[in-house]
Amino acid sequence: MMGAGLHFGHKTSKTHPRMKPSITGVRNGIHIINLEKTRENLAAALAALADLAMEGKTILLVGTKVQAKDLVRELGQETGLPHVTDRWIGGLLTNFETVGKRIVHLKDLEQKKGGEEFQKYTKWEQHEMEEEIKRLEAKFGGVKNLQKLPDAMFIFDLEKNQIALREARQKGVKVFAIVDTDCDPASVDYAIPANNDAVSSLSYIIEKVRDTILSAKSRAAVQ
Repeated sequence: MMGAGLHFGHKTSKTHPRMKPSITGVRNGIHIINLEKTRENLAAALAALADLAMEGKTILLVGTKVQAKDLVRELGQETGLPHVTDRWIGGLLTNFETVGKRIVHLKDLEQKKGGEEFQKYTKWEQHEMEEEIKRLEAKFGGVKNLQKLPDAMFIFDLEKNQIALREARQKGVKVFAIVDTDCDPASVDYAIPANNDAVSSLSYIIEKVRDTILSAKSRAAVQ
């Protein structure tokens, strides 16, 4: 954990008051996170994630900052979990029915493109359809197979995705999150105190999440 830099927080002036119990000291004006707290909370979060995966529950992954998006996208693809990595889709949870119609539209367009009838369209119409598919895929591709509201959400950059958090809270979706020293740990169900800016820190936690989900799914498959 220390080697991956999970203990480096933000400047002391940016620290959220509720993070103080998870802080062990200050170094060069930066708060240092207590890695015992990190280890304890990460273990609890992983155990809860394993239970959800074993039960076949849906976990929505959210990570939209530059350092997180590629890692979270890969995590989603490897585990088969829905994911949002470019920008939070407003209303994804609170207006799921309407957003779902856009996803259905994307699937319809993809089906048309892959079928024989696609050749019946003019070159211009084909081009327009392909461009629309690209736009919709960029926005909804990660949640294309989300059939209902997720049972839980894991936010990897909490400070950047407050709208996602509010929607989850409004709809009663359980929230897991990495909480850096500038975040409110009380705003989520499972708060993992750790640096959420460094790629090394994000990679460390994402690897643990990946292994936990895949292992739980494998166990569930043989039961």
